Amino acid sequence: MTVIFAKGLFDFENLYAEGVLIEYVMKKLIIFDLDGTLLDTIADLGKSTNYALDKLGYPTHSIEQYRFMVGNGINKLFERALPEKEKNEENVLRIRKEFIPYYNAHNVDESQPYEGIPELLSYVQELGLQIGVASNKYQVATEKLIAHYFSNIKFTAVFGQREGIGVKPDPTIVFDILKLANVTKDEAFYVGDSGVDMQTAINAGVTSCGVTWGFRPRAELESFHPDYIVSSTEKIAEIIKSGY
Repeated sequence: MTVIFAKGLFDFENLYAEGVLIEYVMKKLIIFDLDGTLLDTIADLGKSTNYALDKLGYPTHSIEQYRFMVGNGINKLFERALPEKEKNEENVLRIRKEFIPYYNAHNVDESQPYEGIPELLSYVQELGLQIGVASNKYQVATEKLIAHYFSNIKFTAVFGQREGIGVKPDPTIVFDILKLANVTKDEAFYVGDSGVDMQTAINAGVTSCGVTWGFRPRAELESFHPDYIVSSTEKIAEIIKSGY
């Protein structure tokens, strides 16, 4: 008899019928990216960056353009937003100095949870699964947004960009959440909207699920060959339910 160690959330009834023994690993932890996955934050991010650019005399960008600038932390966002000849560490820090206080005051102006996200988080919580957040947004803002929009959800860990910790796709943030949750890699399920997220999941060795409602196109997700690509929160709920 063949033995398969499965890390996904599948219905293996047919494999049983074929005489294949499944050593199944149940998921115990769902890790979500924040921007573009749980929350549509692009307007507040774009407007805050434009505020900083304009204050320092640099040209601004459309909100749509920012969809392809975010995802690797705010310093990389500022580098991408600056004119080509102005891209240097000094200018990135100047933009950051103007951006942080403005964004801290305006990061819930237009940001909103994506359709179905509050219900999905409640469902995951009701199942008794642990929930974590792994974001490249700086820690203070990550904590504020989670507390503001999802106060009824108990998160095992809410991690943003922290001093001395590499940004995603460095898998350290995932490993830190796994440690706090006291679960193995095979027991974790990672949900995100970008190639950075898919590479993070791959680097961490956890099951990956790309969502198409976020900032990046489906083709970007497909290029990383994640375990799942979904277009609705209902589909994530179905995947999770299939493990029960």
